[in-house]
Amino acid sequence: MANTEKWQRVAAAAAQKARKAALLAAAQANRLYKLARSKAATAARKRQLKRTLVVTGRVMRAAGRAAVVAAVAAGLAAGRAELSGAKRRAVRRVKRRVRRAARRARRAA
Repeated sequence: MANTEKWQRVAAAAAQKARKAALLAAAQANRLYKLARSKAATAARKRQLKRTLVVTGRVMRAAGRAAVVAAVAAGLAAGRAELSGAKRRAVRRVKRRVRRAARRARRAA
């Protein structure tokens, strides 16, 4: 029971960190975007705007990836927490049988 609670806490903490990182990245992107728009008067500033927007896009993509990774980690942790020791062993046994059957089929072919 304590192990389940530990994994749930870890999963929740990971999701919380990812959320916080995404919010910070969005705020930074917003600041960069506002700065770029305010300075887009000349051709040089337009080039700077494009560079800034590229950086903003990278930041947003990185934040999105971090959120997805945290969500997957939280899901895996929750799934592990759901399985008791006996269930986990049974799942491993089935997976092992499937792998062996696949190996035998490959050898036979």
